[in-house]
Amino acid sequence: MSVKIRLARAGAKKRPYYHIVVADSHSPRDGRFIEKVGAYNPMLPSDHAERVRLVSERITHWLSQGAQPTDRVARFLGNAGLIAKPSYNEQPKQSAPKKKAQERAAAAAKAAEAAA
Repeated sequence: MSVKIRLARAGAKKRPYYHIVVADSHSPRDGRFIEKVGAYNPMLPSDHAERVRLVSERITHWLSQGAQPTDRVARFLGNAGLIAKPSYNEQPKQSAPKKKAQERAAAAAKAAEAAA
């Protein structure tokens, strides 16, 4: 049985609220879980103390039992200092401006420099 530490959605329509739960990886997202170990309220500002609440003793217990956090939960745990912060790959270069757009931007910057 693989156990995950993941988010389970609660709250009303357009007002998300998530419980951080320990659940079997085969159970539904909002379905059966083993234990609630925290909460996440994305409606609060990012610097608010109640945005992410964690029960660190239980989380460390489940991590020692082999539970795997999902990407988002791993970010929360890394910020709380419970695990090493996960590393994220850079964004793909596909979304960067293409060659002609870069040339136009450089020309515009050069013209703005000359005007100043």
